[in-house]
Amino acid sequence: MKIVYVIDSLASKGGAERILSDKMNYMAEHFGYEVYVITCFQNTQTDPNVYYLSDKVNQVNLSIHYYEQYHYRYPMRLWVKYSIYRRLKNELTVAVQRIDPDVLVGLGYFNADLVCGIKCRAVKIVESHEARIFTMSDKGLSRSFFSRLYMKYYRGRYFRRIEKKADVVVTLTNGDAKEWMKAKRVEVIPNFTVMPVVKLSNCKSKRVIAVGRLEWQKGFDRLINAWVIVSRQHPDWQLDIFGSGSLETCLKQQIASLGLSHAEIHSFTSNISQEYSDSSIFALSSRFEGFGLVLLEAMHNGLPCVTFDCPFGPSDVVADNVNGYVVKDGDVPGFAEKLCHLIEDDNLRSSFSHASIERAKIFNQDVVMARWKALVEELVSQRA
Repeated sequence: MKIVYVIDSLASKGGAERILSDKMNYMAEHFGYEVYVITCFQNTQTDPNVYYLSDKVNQVNLSIHYYEQYHYRYPMRLWVKYSIYRRLKNELTVAVQRIDPDVLVGLGYFNADLVCGIKCRAVKIVESHEARIFTMSDKGLSRSFFSRLYMKYYRGRYFRRIEKKADVVVTLTNGDAKEWMKAKRVEVIPNFTVMPVVKLSNCKSKRVIAVGRLEWQKGFDRLINAWVIVSRQHPDWQLDIFGSGSLETCLKQQIASLGLSHAEIHSFTSNISQEYSDSSIFALSSRFEGFGLVLLEAMHNGLPCVTFDCPFGPSDVVADNVNGYVVKDGDVPGFAEKLCHLIEDDNLRSSFSHASIERAKIFNQDVVMARWKALVEELVSQRA
């Protein structure tokens, strides 16, 4: 079995990059597949891979300078952008046809229409790592009227091409699967995590932890507002947020302006498992998610979780009132109330902790990868 993945880069920290690396490693080392990853905009000499990639996975770097377009102003930028796209299409087509794979996989948020339109004998799969309704959306962005009109047109054409050309669209959640009902075939296969657990949390420390990029999507402003309520009732508890992003300064200013002495933002750490184990509750305040991989990591470490019921993912991972609470999206006082429930009840935290560990087994790597193996081998067999 020869399988090719296409991604923009493996040089940045993100859930898609992490799960893709783990998935390719597993396919090469456990299934014996001949696995390739084509990174289109990455130069590994200056921007190495962030996550471990097995020696058995073949990486092909096109090293296209995508950001050159931003050296120019409009309308020249449009011409440069088009030229880069043409180069990407040509070089990607040559690379794929040279490898001649049985399976070609594109990611929903990165030129998936181009990937599944390449002329080759391969079965075409598109992985929707980011919920479709939020892919290339205006959420959290400031765009001009004409830019919004163009993006609406472009998104519509983009998804129609995928639905027409992809043999299968694989989503992470049932909610996102419903958004792809016009595709030829839709399958739901969740993520997994291979994060090593240093030690399980005993849920006795007076600490709530949150992890993610410091961007509008992750909703840390909502969590900080909820913490104002929590800290009034439990001033001895600490909120620690781990991440980096464009809103770091803004969020720190929010904490300072609200006078929160027990809330702090920390940089990403390579030993996040230790931070989970030193905490008692995990909080996810996202406005939307593709899956919510950090929830799974927290559960593996034995943490009860409090999450907004945002689209999509959290409600597929956290069982409400079993291993955590799923709060109505946007209900900040309700979110704070559930945090307080867990803070005030040691036995409840312990019960939810054990339930988290058990529920995390559903998303075991071997179980999830067995589903991937069954899918790709069925598709290749049907094509043959």
